[in-house]
Amino acid sequence: MTSGNAWQALRRPGLLRSAWPWRSAGYLLLSGLAGLLAGIGLLVCVTVAGVLAVVLVGLPLLAALALAGVPFAALERRLLRLVDEAPVADPHRAPDRPGLAVWLRLRYRERATWRELGYTALAAFVLWPVDLVAVGFVVVVPGQLLASPALLALDGEQVNVLKVWQVHSPAVTVALALAGAVLLAALAYPLTALAAGRAALARLLVEPTGSELRIGELVSSRARLVDAFEAERRRIERDLHDGAQQRLVALSMSLGLARLDAPAGGPLAGRLADAHREAGEVLRELRELINGIHPQVLADRGLPDACADLADRSAVPAEVAFDLPGRLPAAVESACWFAVSEALANTAKHSGARRARVTGRHAGGRLAVEVWDDGAGGADPAAGSGLTGLADRVAVVDGTLTVSSPPGGPTLIRLEIPCTPLTP
Repeated sequence: MTSGNAWQALRRPGLLRSAWPWRSAGYLLLSGLAGLLAGIGLLVCVTVAGVLAVVLVGLPLLAALALAGVPFAALERRLLRLVDEAPVADPHRAPDRPGLAVWLRLRYRERATWRELGYTALAAFVLWPVDLVAVGFVVVVPGQLLASPALLALDGEQVNVLKVWQVHSPAVTVALALAGAVLLAALAYPLTALAAGRAALARLLVEPTGSELRIGELVSSRARLVDAFEAERRRIERDLHDGAQQRLVALSMSLGLARLDAPAGGPLAGRLADAHREAGEVLRELRELINGIHPQVLADRGLPDACADLADRSAVPAEVAFDLPGRLPAAVESACWFAVSEALANTAKHSGARRARVTGRHAGGRLAVEVWDDGAGGADPAAGSGLTGLADRVAVVDGTLTVSSPPGGPTLIRLEIPCTPLTP
C-alpha cells in the first residue's frame, strides 16, 4: 500500500491500480450491513422494552440500550482500518477496580458513551441505506454490463441489460462490456471519496477528543509518577540502611572498644563516652528517619504488620484488626501506611484520647481503612491538623478520605482506595 488513507490515495496517481477502491467498497458494504443489523436490533429492543416497561421489566433493557453504542463503535474502529491505516484510540477509560457495577457506572458517566450512542443511531437509521445503495450501484450496473456477453452466450437469444434493454447482438454486448469497464473505473473515484468522507465522520464520533486524550494521559502519567516516587523512596531507604546506618554502627562499636582501652576516670574516657552516646543517638534518629521514608516491615510483611508496628510505637494504646485477601500494590500500601501513621500522630498530639483502633478490610475492589479514637474530637482540616496533607497523599492513588470528628468526639478517619490484591 502506498497511501495511509483513502484521501491520500485520491490525490495520488494510480488509484485504479491500487487496492483502495476495493477496500472502500468493502468498508461501505460492511458498515452498511452493520448499520442495518443495528437498526433492526435497536427497533426490536425498543419495542420489547416499551411493551415490558408497563410491568417495569423493560426499564433495565431501556437503560442497557444506552450502552449499545459501545460495541458498535468498537466494531467501527476496526472497520476504519480498511480505509485509514492510522489506528483509532479507544476513548473509554479502564475501570480502576473490577466488577460490573463499577464498569457500568464509569461508562454511563463518560461523554464518549453518549457520543457513540448517537453515532450508532445515525448509522442504524440514516447512513446504512447510503452505504449499501452506493456499493450496489457501483457493483450492479457495471457488473451487469461486463457480464452481458456471457449472459447472451448462456441464453443464446437475448439478454436483458439492467431489466430495461433487450440485446440480441453479440457485438452490442461486447460494446456494453467495454462501457461497463470504463464506468467501473470512473465510479472508483466517487466511491473512494464517499468511503473517505464516511470514515471521517465515523472517526469524528468514535475517536477520543482532545480533552479525553489529556485526561487519559494525566491518569497514566500520575500512575507512572506514583511508581517512580515509590521506587525512589525505596532506593533512598536502601542506601541509608546499607550505607550510612552500617557506618554508624561500625563507628559506635569502635567507640565502645576505645572506651574499654581508655584509662578509667580520665578525661579521654569521658570524651569517648560522650562520643559513644552521641553516636547512639544519631543511629537511633537515622533508624527513625529510615522507617519514616519506607518502613522495612511494610515491604517485607505487608500493611497489617506495618500498622501493628505503628500501634506498638504509638503514644496512645491502639488496637489493630485487618482482614485482607493478600498483599496489595506497593503504592497503595505505602499511601495507606503513611495515612495511618499521620492519623495516629494527630491522635497523640491533638485529641487527648485514651485509646485508638485501626481496622481495615478489602471488599468490592476497594481497601477501606478506619482510624478511630475516643478523644475530644473537633478535628478541622483547615486548622493545620495535617488532614489536608493526608487527603492529598491518599488522592495520589485515587483514594478518598472522610473525617467525622464532632466536638466531644469520637473521631473517625476513613480512607478508601480502589485496588486489586496482588497475591492471595
